[in-house]
Amino acid sequence: MELTGLTNQVTDMTASVPKIINPSTHAVIDYVTAGTFLAAGVAMRTRHRGASTLAFINGIAVLGLSMMTDYPGGVFRTLSFRTHGAIDVLQAGMCALGPALMGFAQDAEAQMFHAQAAVEAAVVAATDWESPAVATA
Repeated sequence: MELTGLTNQVTDMTASVPKIINPSTHAVIDYVTAGTFLAAGVAMRTRHRGASTLAFINGIAVLGLSMMTDYPGGVFRTLSFRTHGAIDVLQAGMCALGPALMGFAQDAEAQMFHAQAAVEAAVVAATDWESPAVATA
């Protein structure tokens, strides 16, 4: 499935959710999320290598996507906000499935990733993907 189709499906599935998150707010949430993942990666580095690695992967993915998005706070602005939304869905899936794929789904550290995936799903559902991303440098 192409990303446009995924974005349309997400929009349809979440139509009843109030769209209270605009592009500026979404950008702030993204950068805070990236920082949280990167900080978690540092914090878990000595006690759980797999969780630390997954946190760094997620943090870098969110940071990179944020920097490439055409929204306030975007640096390179090569991806549309709608495309960003589709990739957010994939990133939330990576966050949710990562502990199982990396072999630590039963460990306490997996709970952070599962909780973050749920938060990301809520943010995706509450974001107005049709809102014009007012570009500010």
